[in-house]
Amino acid sequence: MPLADAAFESIANDFIAAYLEARPEQSTAFGDHRHDRRLRDYSPAALAAEGASLRHTLARLAELNFAQLSPVNRIDAQILRNQAEESLFELEEERPHALSPLSYDTSLANGIYLLFARDILPARDRLRGIAGRLGEIPRVVAQAKANLQRPPRVHTETAISRNPGTIALIQTDIQPLLDQVPEMAAELEPLRAAAIAALNDYRAWLERDLLPRSDGDFRLGEARFRRKLRFALFSELTPEEIRLRAEAELVTATNELYETARSLFLRTHPEAPQSEVADRPHVIRTTLRQVSERQATGDTLASRCQDILAAATDFVRQHDLITLPDAPVKVILAPAFVRGVAVAYCDPPGALEPGGSTFFAIAPPPDDWDEPRKQSFFREYCDAMLHDLTVHEAMPGHFVQLARANQFRAPTLIRAMFYSGTYVEGWAIWSEKLMANLGFGGPENKLQQLKMRLRLIINSLLDQGVHLAGMTEAQAMDLMINQGYQEEGEAAGKWRRACLTSTQLSTYFVGALEFEDLRESARRAWGSGFADKRFHDEVTAHGSPPCGLLKQAMRLS
Repeated sequence: MPLADAAFESIANDFIAAYLEARPEQSTAFGDHRHDRRLRDYSPAALAAEGASLRHTLARLAELNFAQLSPVNRIDAQILRNQAEESLFELEEERPHALSPLSYDTSLANGIYLLFARDILPARDRLRGIAGRLGEIPRVVAQAKANLQRPPRVHTETAISRNPGTIALIQTDIQPLLDQVPEMAAELEPLRAAAIAALNDYRAWLERDLLPRSDGDFRLGEARFRRKLRFALFSELTPEEIRLRAEAELVTATNELYETARSLFLRTHPEAPQSEVADRPHVIRTTLRQVSERQATGDTLASRCQDILAAATDFVRQHDLITLPDAPVKVILAPAFVRGVAVAYCDPPGALEPGGSTFFAIAPPPDDWDEPRKQSFFREYCDAMLHDLTVHEAMPGHFVQLARANQFRAPTLIRAMFYSGTYVEGWAIWSEKLMANLGFGGPENKLQQLKMRLRLIINSLLDQGVHLAGMTEAQAMDLMINQGYQEEGEAAGKWRRACLTSTQLSTYFVGALEFEDLRESARRAWGSGFADKRFHDEVTAHGSPPCGLLKQAMRLS
C-alpha cells in the first residue's frame, strides 16, 4: 500500500474511533454496539477533549498530500476534512450544548429509541444497553442544567413539548421489549423510575428556570451562517448566488405550476371565462384546494403511505428505473419525541447493520393544535401530496438511495458514516420529478411535485432570510402562503423549523441544482450510451458523497 494511503487510513480510523467513543448514540445508529450502555458526556472536560481530538485530526490531514492518494481515498479525505471542520465549528462556535436544550434529545430519547426500535441484537443485549443508558439519564440532565445558558425561546418551548414523548418512550414504549425478558425487570425498574424522575424534574426546570431566561437569538448571524453553509453544502456557493438562482427558479416553477393547474382547472370549470382562467393565483389555489379534498386522517396516515409505497415500488419495477436493493422498509408514525421539526423523514439502518429495516416516518399534526390548523395540515398533506412525499422519502428516493449507499465499500468507513445532504436531497428531489413526469399518481401528483418544487426554492430563501436578513415571521408566512401556496399549518411549522435549524433548508434547492447538473454531465459524457437506469445505478453506487466529488468518482470531471 502506498505510504500516503496508509497514512490517510490511519488518520481516518483514529478519527472514527474517537468520534464514536465521544458520541455513543451515533455509534449505535451506525451499527457499532460497543458503546450501547453509554450516553454522551457533555461535561466541559469531555467537550474540550473532543475539540482537541478534532484539531489533531485536521493537523494530521494538513500534512498529507491528497494528490498521492488513491481515487477512493482522495474523495474520502476531503469528506473527512470537511466533517472535522464542521464538527469543530459546531462544538466551539455554534455551541448547541450551551444554546439549545434540543441538543440533548439525542441522549435523553434517541439513545434509548435506537436500542428498542431495531431488532438486530437479541432482546437481552438491547435491554442491557437500555439499562446502562437509563442509568446515565440523570447525569445528562444535570449536565444540561449546568451548560444551558440563554437559549432562544423557541428551542426551549420545543424541548418542553417533546418531554412527555421522551417520558412515554421510557415508561411505555420499551415495555414490549422488557416483556420478552421479564427476569430483567428487577434490574430495569429502578433505573426506569430514576430516569423518569430526572426527566420530570428536567421539564419543571425548563419551564420554571430556563424558559424565563430563554431570550437568546435563534438567528445564527452572518459570519456563522456563511461558514456553516459552506460545510453543509460542501461548496463555495455564497448565499447571494443561491438567492439570485432561487428567485429566478421561483418564477419558472410558478409558471410550470400554473400550466399544470390550468389543465386540471379546465376539466372541472370548462365554461370558465378567460379572465378567470388567466387569474393565475386563483387557478392555482382553486385546483390545489380541489385536489386536497382527498385526504388521509391521523389514524390512516401511515397505512395510506404504506399503500402508496407498494404502488410506487410496482411503478419503479415496471419502468425499470433502477436496480432495487433487497432491503426492508417500514412506514411508521414518527415517535413523539422527534416531532416538531420535520413532518417526515427516512431513518436507514447503520452501515454496519446490513439487512436492517429502513423506517419511513411520518408525523401527524400535534395534539395541541386546534381543529382548523389540523384540517389545514391534512389539506397540505392530502393524498396527492402523500404520493410525492412517499416518492421523496422512500421509493425511489431516500430509502432506495441510502440502501444502495450501504452497499458501497471503501478502505475506511468515512463515506459510510458521513453523507452529503445536498446529494441525498438532490437524489430525492430528482426522484419526485422523474416519477411525476412518468405519470405516477397522475396530474394531481404532478401538481404537488411542482408545489414541492416551490417549497424547496422557498426553503433556501427562508433559510438565509431568517439567519442573515432578519426575516420576520409575518414576512416568512407571506412568502410561503402567497408565493408557495402552502397551507397556514405547513407554513407555521416551517417557520418553526427555520428558527430551530440553520443551513439544512438550503440543501434541498442546492442539491436539486447540483444533481441535475450531474445528470447533464453524464448525458454529455456518455452520449448515445446514456440511459436512465444506467445513470441511476451508477450515481447511487458510490455512497453519498457531494456531487462535485461524485463527478470525480464517476469520471465525469
